Amino acid sequence: MEPQKGMNTVTRPRILVVGAGFAGVGCVRRLERKLAPDEADVTLVTPFAYQLYLPLLPQVASGVLTPQSIALSLRRSRKYRTRIIPGGAIGVDLDAKVCVIRTITDKIVNEPYDYIVLAPGSVTRTFDIPGLTEHAFGMKTLAEAAYIRDHVISQLDLADASDDPAERAARLQFVVVGGGYAGTETAACLQRLTHAALQRYPRMDPHLIKWHLIDIAPKLMPELGDKLGRSAQEILKRRGIDVSLGVSIDKAGAEEVTFTDGRVVPTHTLIWTAGVVASPLIATLGAETVRGRLAVTAEMTLPGHDGVFALGDAAAVPDEAAGGPGAICPPTAQHAMRQGRRGAENLIATLRGQPLQPYQHRDLGLVVDLGGKDAVSKPLGVELRGVPAQAVARGYHWSALRTNVAKARVMTNWLLNAIAGDDFVRTGFQARRPARLKDFEFTDSYLTPEQVRARVQRGTAERP
Repeated sequence: MEPQKGMNTVTRPRILVVGAGFAGVGCVRRLERKLAPDEADVTLVTPFAYQLYLPLLPQVASGVLTPQSIALSLRRSRKYRTRIIPGGAIGVDLDAKVCVIRTITDKIVNEPYDYIVLAPGSVTRTFDIPGLTEHAFGMKTLAEAAYIRDHVISQLDLADASDDPAERAARLQFVVVGGGYAGTETAACLQRLTHAALQRYPRMDPHLIKWHLIDIAPKLMPELGDKLGRSAQEILKRRGIDVSLGVSIDKAGAEEVTFTDGRVVPTHTLIWTAGVVASPLIATLGAETVRGRLAVTAEMTLPGHDGVFALGDAAAVPDEAAGGPGAICPPTAQHAMRQGRRGAENLIATLRGQPLQPYQHRDLGLVVDLGGKDAVSKPLGVELRGVPAQAVARGYHWSALRTNVAKARVMTNWLLNAIAGDDFVRTGFQARRPARLKDFEFTDSYLTPEQVRARVQRGTAERP
């Protein structure tokens, strides 16, 4: 096989994987298992040396699970040989085959590659709403989930200690924006936490604790279907959560939020979970996109660029199982995990001069854990509610965890919470300056395509 343009023919091919989410880690693990050590060198770019199991973040925010239980270490096993660069990719020059990386110490380095797998995932989707990024929390990172837990408990503490009725009322109102899985589970899990707190705060008026879940869409979690969506909404309303559909945020402040229907809610807690968009890294490539995601083939290759693969939330992978023209795979964990494995196999096939295989996977269904005995699930099209749905939801998440250590930690946390209930310990995040959505996802750190090219050219000129 003729070496591809830009490939280093003296050393082993250099494979660079960007992102340690479901897709990136799935790809790296398959490469390590299928490639002989002398076939290629594998490098992973990620700010954190762990894979985060995102679907369980609401349970971390509510304290049901500890943060470590869903952060799966990438260095735990000695058999893994991937080199890890602690940082984030902020630009890629596809022609020069160089990735620009900002390390966790803010040093910017150029990393050359022969093959690249782009799996940078997604970031929280925001809109041009006054005060949103300055005053809202996100639910996309482990730090955000842990911070939100501290914040909610601190609101209970401050309300309990205050003698000002207006301040107490404002601190005990909570607003969650986004009627998808993340928003619904976040509102449900945190509402259970504040409800359980009532017996620990005897001075607190239980009628002052109010949760609002709003979404601009006309239905809650429409992917579940009308019946299950209504069931979930009824569960939330029964718990006292005010669900408002067809409504969003007009503006956000430090102590109040204005809804688009004119209501003004005094609150210190605005949690924004209104969808995700592909990582800003994709915009640095100057390549074709579909709804912001990189347009790739069914084999997850980038047309017109040798040795470039893209998968996960940042890639518009054709959904051949759906059958419809133009259908792309939704940004879900089950697709990302399977795309990681197929992407690795196609990269190996490219190295060995073998044919590539298209990605195909039929959705296994949906699970929504509302905490306690409440859940709605739709495995393989079968609609479930209550305890059976909860068993399916937790069984699916537990089986999807990659390591036995993580499975043991999660199961232990579930059992402890079921037996001992919630605790209300703050870990000290509130002692530092307040942090909001804009402080956790660093979406302003990416380069433009022109800056990427200039950086790469400067690095090439400086190289001896």
